[in-house]
Amino acid sequence: MFMRKTLVAVACLLALTSPAWAAPAHTYDFGQPAPAVKATRSIEVVMGDMSFNPGTIEIKAGETVRFVLVNKGQLLHEFNLGDASMHARHQQEMLQMQQSGMLTPTGMKEMDHGAMAGMDHGSMGHHMKGGMKHDDPNSVLVEPGKTAELTWSFTQATTLEFACNIPGHYQAGMVGKLTVSQ
Repeated sequence: MFMRKTLVAVACLLALTSPAWAAPAHTYDFGQPAPAVKATRSIEVVMGDMSFNPGTIEIKAGETVRFVLVNKGQLLHEFNLGDASMHARHQQEMLQMQQSGMLTPTGMKEMDHGAMAGMDHGSMGHHMKGGMKHDDPNSVLVEPGKTAELTWSFTQATTLEFACNIPGHYQAGMVGKLTVSQ
């Protein structure tokens, strides 16, 4: 009897930890993150309060770009690669982070489990499950006066946006056009 219960417990544990049950890694049809050493060029993007400079970026398919993100504004900003629908979804997640008190005008706070009680984590998207985090590979937050980097390999021709999805920033014009050509 003991052996049978042990085998059943082990089988259940294996089933629950099997890759088939694991959450899938988020993939992007326009490319994937890459280490900075793989970059074929660097592009500096200056973040002002409600602006990006440059406002448009041209890239070739197959290119790996290191974005150097300099926040010269007074507010926390985000650099996020995606299309308009991805940004709309991410804006909802960022709004929930702001409403929870995790996202402030100038930074991020770590949330403990008690502070997250009662929140609807199931509606918060893939990077919110199991706790609130801002850790999408196509996105980086940059505090005022700081510099950050994001390196990305672009795999196919497409038209994207780079945007700040902190509540109100996209709507105020903090969005740029990124064209990936053949």
